[in-house]
Amino acid sequence: MRGSSWTPSIVPNDDDETVYLVADDFGRLGRAWREADYEATDLETVIQDLLTGQYSNPIRVVAFNTAERWSEDVSEDVARELRRRCDLQMRELPAAISDFLERHEDHDRRQLSLRLV
Repeated sequence: MRGSSWTPSIVPNDDDETVYLVADDFGRLGRAWREADYEATDLETVIQDLLTGQYSNPIRVVAFNTAERWSEDVSEDVARELRRRCDLQMRELPAAISDFLERHEDHDRRQLSLRLV
């Protein structure tokens, strides 16, 4: 029998699984790591959720992999991928992620000009 100090683990049981979590700012209600379905913590799902407005004001994305014993703030990489997808689809940035991109996107990003011949 487990002692009274035991608490269930939030660490995934699968070997070598990277988990992505989003911190969201709820204004006067505060900031929180958003609750996510166990199956919805992969990078693609997080990116799709950001693009479809599932977060009100995302402030950070972190990734961790307990099997490999690492964690990292991946906000800059996610911001770059969000911009890339919007550019490829020739669509406007969703309003909910514009501040996130402003905070985390490489500010030395330059617009390339095309020379018309």
